[in-house]
Amino acid sequence: MIEAKLFKILGKYMPETRVEKKARLAKLAADKSADKGDKPNHIKFGLNHVTELVESKKAQLVVIAHDVDPVEMVVFLPTLCRKFDVPYCFVRGKANLGKFVHMKTATCVALTAVNVEDRQELAKLRESFSADYNKNEKLRKTWGGGVMGIKNQHMMTARAKVRAIEDAKKEIM
Repeated sequence: MIEAKLFKILGKYMPETRVEKKARLAKLAADKSADKGDKPNHIKFGLNHVTELVESKKAQLVVIAHDVDPVEMVVFLPTLCRKFDVPYCFVRGKANLGKFVHMKTATCVALTAVNVEDRQELAKLRESFSADYNKNEKLRKTWGGGVMGIKNQHMMTARAKVRAIEDAKKEIM
C-alpha cells in the first residue's frame, strides 16, 4: 500500500528524456515571455548525488534499493539520513528504482521538491517512513555514559585550579 503510493509519486517526478528536454527548451526559446529559471521538479539519483543532497539538507525523502551489491556502498546512507533528519525507506529491487530514472538500475533516489498538490501525500509518506525506521531508536546501543575515571577527575580539577589562577592574574592586570 505504502510502496504503491511511493511509486505513484516517483512516477510523477521521473526525469525527462533527452527528447522531452529538447522539446521543452525549444518551447522556452520560442516563448519570449516565459520564465527561464523555472525548472521542473525531478527525482535525483546516483549515490554521490543523493549523499550530497542529504548533507546539504535539500533531500526531502530518500529511497534505497535493498539489493545493492556490495552492500558497503549504501550501508552509511541510513545513518546519514538519520543524522540530518531525512526520512528514508528501502524498496525491493534496484531495477524498480532504475525504471523511474530511465536507467537499468539505480541504487538510490531522492525527492528534493514536489508540486503543491503532492505535498500532503509526501508528508504522509515522510511520517510513515520516519515512524517505521526510527521506532527502534531508543533500543540503539550507546557507549559511554560521560563518567570519568578517578585519574581523569583529578587531572580536570588540577586544570581548573590552574585556569582559576590564570584568570585571577588577568583580573589584577
